[in-house]
Amino acid sequence: MKDYRKLALSLIAGWFAFAVVGSALHLFANSNGFGLGVAVAAGTPLLLFLIWFAASPRFRQFALSLNPRVLTLLQSWRIVGFTFVLLQAHRLLPAIFAWPAGYGDMTVGATAIFIAWKVAEPGHRGQFILWQVLGMVDLVTAVTLGATAGLINPQGVPTALMTVLPLSVIPTFLVPLFMMLHIICIAQARRWKARQSTGPFGMRVESATH
Repeated sequence: MKDYRKLALSLIAGWFAFAVVGSALHLFANSNGFGLGVAVAAGTPLLLFLIWFAASPRFRQFALSLNPRVLTLLQSWRIVGFTFVLLQAHRLLPAIFAWPAGYGDMTVGATAIFIAWKVAEPGHRGQFILWQVLGMVDLVTAVTLGATAGLINPQGVPTALMTVLPLSVIPTFLVPLFMMLHIICIAQARRWKARQSTGPFGMRVESATH
């Protein structure tokens, strides 16, 4: 497990470096908003993760051994979504992207601490999975709107600012990374099982275990 931890940290560090250097070299820059460069940079790591997670029992075991509270707590970084709203107020991002993406991320980020503290346990399995799914929906919505804002309103402000530093790190690194964390947490929660026991007056009481 320690080897996988070092490997995972190394891969994440390398991925982050690629996102920064690629952005500095304008590999993802697009005057119309999210383009092919962003799609490849974001989609490739996520696809490789899914393939690795599905094909390697050892890697899957490592991923499922991670603390779901810590993984959920990492989502609190999404509170920085307020940046999108501020940039939209200065007409640097389109409202059709900034408002859903910004307020969605702020909601996820603001609730992540509570979810990690109170809900990331077998007894709240359904609520925990629901929150993770909603977090994924927020990410998909943000990326979709970032890619289609120019088509929806061709005369409006483009999402070009999201394709250059420092904001380009969000779609090329943070979004797929947060998606991976959601996927791992859902996979973990699906393994949580309820155990029935007999309580007072012969009533069945359900408690949950890993």
